[in-house]
Amino acid sequence: MKKNHLLNPLFMMIIVCFLVISGCSKENKQDETFDQFSNLLSNQTYDLLYDLLSNESKRTITKEEFVTRYTNIHSGIEAVDINIKRVDKESDENVIPFSIEMDTVAGKLSSSPYQLHLVKEDNEWKIQWDESLIFPAMKKGDRVKVNTMKATRGRILARNGYPLAKDGEIKTVGINPEVFDKNNRKEKIQELAALLDISEETIMKKLDRNTNPIYFVPIVDMLPDDEKLKKLEDRGAEGIFVNDKLSRVYINHKAFGRLLGYVGNITAEEMEENKEKGYSTTSLIGKAGLEQVYEETLRGIDGVEIYIVRDNEKIETLAKKEPQHGQDIKLTIDSNLQSIIYDEMNGEKGSAAAVHPKTGEVLALVSSPSYNSNRYTTYVTKEEQQRREKSKFTDEVNRFSKLYSPGSVFKLVTATAGLEKGILDPEKQISINGRSWQKDRSWGNYRITRVNNQSSVNLIDAVKYSDNIYFAMTALDLGKEEFIAGAKKFGIGEPLEIGYPLGDSQISNGERLDRDILLADSGYGQGEVMVTSLNMALAYSAFSNDGNIMAPSLIQSDNQKITVWKEEAIPSEHLSTLQRAFTAVINEEGGTASAVKISGVTLAGKTGTAEIKASQVDENGTENGWFIATDLDSGRISLAVVLEDVKEKGGSHATLPIIRNTLLSYLQ
Repeated sequence: MKKNHLLNPLFMMIIVCFLVISGCSKENKQDETFDQFSNLLSNQTYDLLYDLLSNESKRTITKEEFVTRYTNIHSGIEAVDINIKRVDKESDENVIPFSIEMDTVAGKLSSSPYQLHLVKEDNEWKIQWDESLIFPAMKKGDRVKVNTMKATRGRILARNGYPLAKDGEIKTVGINPEVFDKNNRKEKIQELAALLDISEETIMKKLDRNTNPIYFVPIVDMLPDDEKLKKLEDRGAEGIFVNDKLSRVYINHKAFGRLLGYVGNITAEEMEENKEKGYSTTSLIGKAGLEQVYEETLRGIDGVEIYIVRDNEKIETLAKKEPQHGQDIKLTIDSNLQSIIYDEMNGEKGSAAAVHPKTGEVLALVSSPSYNSNRYTTYVTKEEQQRREKSKFTDEVNRFSKLYSPGSVFKLVTATAGLEKGILDPEKQISINGRSWQKDRSWGNYRITRVNNQSSVNLIDAVKYSDNIYFAMTALDLGKEEFIAGAKKFGIGEPLEIGYPLGDSQISNGERLDRDILLADSGYGQGEVMVTSLNMALAYSAFSNDGNIMAPSLIQSDNQKITVWKEEAIPSEHLSTLQRAFTAVINEEGGTASAVKISGVTLAGKTGTAEIKASQVDENGTENGWFIATDLDSGRISLAVVLEDVKEKGGSHATLPIIRNTLLSYLQ
C-alpha cells in the first residue's frame, strides 16, 4: 500500500505536464493559423487565404466568389498597407480577437474588434469565415460603397471681385441612340455637324464606340449662353438631348486666355510628378497660366466616405475624409481695361502691360492673339481650328512674358543716367551732321542712323524726334559700368517678382558691354537689351510717382503692403526736366506721338522701333513697334504696348491708336 501511495504524486505530475503540453501545442497551432491569415490578408493573396477556410465556410462561398468579394472591396476603397494586430483580451476558446488598420482612399481606416473563429479539421485549425471578417459590422448581402464628395476649385477673381474663372455649369449636347436611330439618322447627323461646326465623322465615331443603345452619348460641351443651343432644345423625341454638367468656366473673352490658362485631365506623367498629393486618375489639374502657377492654392481635394449598405440603407460609416475646397485668388487686374486693350490690339501679335504708378498694381497683362480658355472645357469648332492652323498657332505664345528689344523707349534709361552722372546738359545743343554717324574708323562700315536730320539737338529735341545718334553718344560718354548701373536703377536686368513667371530682362548677353558698338547701340535700346512690356510700363510709371517705381504685384492679399521697389529711379532734381522732354513727344508739334494727345490729359511717353536683324548689316530684318504713355495728372496708369512685325504697318505708329483709345476710355 505504501508503494501505491508513493506512485500517485508522480502519476499526477505526468498527467498535468501532458495536459500543459497539449494545451501549448494547441495554442501554437492556432497562432500559426492566425499568422497565416494575417500575412495572406495583408498581402491581399485571397486565393491562398481561401484555402484556410473550414469546409463549412467553403460550402457558403466559392473560391471565385471569395476572391472577387475581397478584390472588389479592397480595390474599390483603394486599400493598401493592411496591418493586422492580435488583441490581447480574454476570449472564448478557439477565438482570437484582432484589429485591422489600412490606408484607403478616405484616409486611415481602423476596425475592431474582429473575431477569428477556429475549428479543427483533420488535425489542422481552420477559419470559420463570414463577412464580419471583412468588416465587423458586415453581414452576407451587404455592400461596401465609396461616395466622393466633390470639392470646389478656388476662383480667380478680378480686382473688383468679378470671377474670371470658377466652377460652374455648362451644357452637354448628346444623343440617345435608341431614339435617334429610329428615323432620319443620316440627316440628323448632317444637321448636328453643320450646326455645331464639327465633322460628321466625329459624331459617328462617338456613336460607334457606344456599346449600349440606351446610353446617353455626349457629343460636345457648350457654354450655357451659346446661341446654337436654342436649336437643340426640346428635341428629345428625335433622340437629341441637352444635359447639365459641372465644369470649369471662364470669362468669355480671349483677352484673358494666356493669363488665366486652363485646367485639363491629369496625365500619367503628372500623376507621377504629384504622387502623395491626393490626385486621382479623374482629377483635373492646371495646365497653363494662373491655373497652373497657382495649382496648389486653387485645387480642391475631394472628400470620400466609405460605408456599409444593407437593403439600400447606410448601416455604418467605416472612414470619412471631408472635402477640402480650393482657395480663391484675387488679382490686381482690371478686367474692363484688359478687355479694352485686347480688343484695340485687334489680333495683332504683341503684348501690353499696364500698372498703377502709385501702388505698383498690375492692371493689365495682355498677350495677343490669345484664346478663350473655355475652349479647353467645351470644344473647338472646325472654323476655329482652321484659323489657328492658318496662323501657325500664334495664340499659343505667351507674349506678355516674352522678351523684346525695347528700341527707343529705352532712351528714358539712358537720358536719366546721363543727367545723373553729369554727362548730359539738357539745354546744350549737340552738333550732329547727317543721318548717320560712327565713333571712328574702327567701326568699319557700321554706322548708327537716325530719322531726323537737325544739325544740332538738345535733350528735348533728341527725345521728341527720337535721335538715335544723340543717345548712342551719351551711352559711350557714360561708359559701360555707369550705363549698366543706370539700367539697374530701373530694374532692368533684375527679376520681376509679381507672382507669375516672366522672362528676365537683360542689359546684354551675360551683362557685358565690352564693345563700343554694342554699348552705343544699347544707348537707344538696340544691341542686346531685352525687356518685357511690364518692365517698360514700370520704368515710365516713375514719371507719375515722383520718380519712384513701386514693387509690382499681381495677386492681392489681406496683409498686402505697398512698397517702393526702385526709389528715385528718376532723381527728383531731374524729374521735371525729363517730364518736359517726354511730354514733348506727345504735346508738341512734330513729336513722334503727337497723334495720341488727349485734351485735358497730360501724358508723358515715348515711341520706339526695334529692328530685328540677323546681323548689323542686314537690310531685310523685321521691326517691332513700341509706345508707352503714363498719366501725369492723376497717376492712375502707365501703359506699354509692343506690336510685332510693324515694318509694313506704319512702324511704331501702329501702336498709337491702341493707347489713345484705351486711355480715352479709362481716364475719361
